[in-house]
Amino acid sequence: MQTDRKQLIEILDDQQQLWDVIIVGGGATGLGTAVDAASRGLKTLLLEQADFAKGTSSRSTKLVHGGVRYLAQGNIGLVREALYERGLLLKNAAHLVKNEVFVIPNYTWWSGPFYTIGLSVYDLLAGKLGFGRARHLSRTEIVNAIPTINQQKLHGGVSYHDGQFDDSRLAVNLAQTALEQGATVLNYFRVEGLVKDVKGKISGVRATDNETGKQYTLKSRSVVNATGVFVDELLQDDQPGRKSLVRSSQGIHLVVDRSFMPADQAIMIPHTEDGRVLFMVPWHDKLVLGTTDTPLNEHRLEPVALEEEIDFVLRTTATYLLKAPLRKDVLSVFAGLRPLAAPEEGSTKTKEISRSHKLLVSKSGLITMTGGKWTTYRRMAEDTVNQIYRTAQLPPENCKTKNLPIHGSQTGLDVTQPLSVYGTDLPQLLKLAEENPVWKTQIHPRLPFIQAQVIWAVRHEMARTVEDVLARRIRMLFLDARAAIDSAAGVAALMAKELNYDLSWEDQQKQEFVQLAQNYLLEPYQP
Repeated sequence: MQTDRKQLIEILDDQQQLWDVIIVGGGATGLGTAVDAASRGLKTLLLEQADFAKGTSSRSTKLVHGGVRYLAQGNIGLVREALYERGLLLKNAAHLVKNEVFVIPNYTWWSGPFYTIGLSVYDLLAGKLGFGRARHLSRTEIVNAIPTINQQKLHGGVSYHDGQFDDSRLAVNLAQTALEQGATVLNYFRVEGLVKDVKGKISGVRATDNETGKQYTLKSRSVVNATGVFVDELLQDDQPGRKSLVRSSQGIHLVVDRSFMPADQAIMIPHTEDGRVLFMVPWHDKLVLGTTDTPLNEHRLEPVALEEEIDFVLRTTATYLLKAPLRKDVLSVFAGLRPLAAPEEGSTKTKEISRSHKLLVSKSGLITMTGGKWTTYRRMAEDTVNQIYRTAQLPPENCKTKNLPIHGSQTGLDVTQPLSVYGTDLPQLLKLAEENPVWKTQIHPRLPFIQAQVIWAVRHEMARTVEDVLARRIRMLFLDARAAIDSAAGVAALMAKELNYDLSWEDQQKQEFVQLAQNYLLEPYQP
């Protein structure tokens, strides 16, 4: 597997190179499409303007799930599809996806039977790929499982099984899988516009290497727009003045210490004051609280949590825990934007906007995939690649990703160990740590990550900046933003030596990261 950026870019210097598909966007959908296309034998190029999973794909609730909420809405088809894909993900990314028990506490007498019946249907829809059966819990069972739960008027509850995962680690592993299958995958490579032939059909893209400023014109039989909330930018380049395809909805999450809910189980609150569900999910020995559903009229790469969203999550959490986290207890806050199909005129409610994925082919041949969620990324990719064959008029090949292990996949790992996310790469990572005694030491005393992970991220996972490492290769920024800020200088020094950069690069990287990390804190912090 070739991960050296210089050698990957050299492939683009061939002016006669004709790709079968160029994929624009390195989130869940784009990376999944690259894996699927390359595994079927298509000559595949993926270009991402920032880092892999920089946007929405690193900012999820960390769930691989069918969507209990969609079941309540009667969207059986969407739930069945997601539950099937959930089962495939547990099999194909066994080092990152785990079976998690969720508890729905009941504070009314009727809600226990109601949710037990509903979640039994949820289990039936999963079929042979089910994670476990839902069951009614007595009040005593819930209190024993989650001692910090609010016991006032608690009647009992229901437990059910769903999946939990690390989103940006999966994205990195998908990029590696695509490379293994023969794709060329590049981050920090911005697509500036589309290239069309004399008939108005798309024949390639214009792109720029962000690191060198070098510009490229790349030829392709097809182009896929997989840019998430940014899909309309490429669609506007294709058809100026067209109606927007997506509307952004922001969801935020707060990360606090596990002491607020020191249980192995997660909690799902099915009805909050804004009509959404709220999750309290153990993740990397912290507790993730979220999410919200806030319609926005604009979008950006680095969204920021709104005060009303922060207050809502804290207020709702306080209703269900004996000791509720306060603002001062928040270790990190992160916001993500969902690309949802645009609503009809006059409607602003995000619950009226489609959560299912949507495939669009323009007159020029531009293929756009939007919507969906992490759980269904593989199915979205399969649909997209099927369309690539039709658009490019190529002899079709069957999809191979249902049984294709994702890079690192390994069963039998102790998922409580922080390095288990490396799966089959773990022995090589530990061997790397033996090369230098310093590399075995922790990056920060509050978190278990070691310096060897920084070196590994640069050498094998295409990390180019301090943010790439601290936000997405290891999840420090999302787990403890202050610790991440404290670690920025040391990580920059390790990376500079590995990448042959000078002190000015180190200083700039540290400053840029510290400034970015302030968005993940409720109060400013300087190291």
